[in-house]
Amino acid sequence: MKFQEFSKIPRLSRDMIITEKIDGTNAQIAIFNPAELGIEGEELLGEFQFPVGDYIMMIGSRTRWIAPGKGTDNMGFASWVLDHSEDLLKLGEGIHYGEWWGSGIQRGYGIKEKKFSLFNVSRWGDPSTRPVCCDVVPTLYTGMFDTDEINHVLEQLAGFGSAAAPGYMNPEGIVIYHVAGGYYFKKTIDNDESPKGLVKEE
Repeated sequence: MKFQEFSKIPRLSRDMIITEKIDGTNAQIAIFNPAELGIEGEELLGEFQFPVGDYIMMIGSRTRWIAPGKGTDNMGFASWVLDHSEDLLKLGEGIHYGEWWGSGIQRGYGIKEKKFSLFNVSRWGDPSTRPVCCDVVPTLYTGMFDTDEINHVLEQLAGFGSAAAPGYMNPEGIVIYHVAGGYYFKKTIDNDESPKGLVKEE
């Protein structure tokens, strides 16, 4: 049997970043150099690979690659990405995760448009670093891990409403990122103790 080292355990008392959990649909944009995928011509591109300049762009939901079309898109996200592909190339190579939300998606948040909000606030928090067409999930707290602070932030969100859509008073909850551990945790305002599949949609 191959020896497996026990992983180092990160310290709990380290920094955390709390952001608003937006109730939309999970989305991702992957940008790659064609040579890295072994693709030499457009005729070799697959159904979900789109040439944009010198790169290939792939678009995903939480569980699958998607493309524009009634049976292949996810709430119009793929169409939106291709419409903004030149701007989105500013994200650079890699896989970029975010939430596609707004009009007609889950809570809707009382807005007329749809938006794409990136998750990585450490990288994209400064508007000058990200494409103009992208938002970023709102940062609600940065500091030492503290469960009292987590509960306080959740109470503030419940009392004052969404930071992503000011004036919307039914936000979903928060996401806690433990920096040293590299883990995400979520906490919702309502039904936090229940698995998502058991929560009745209003």
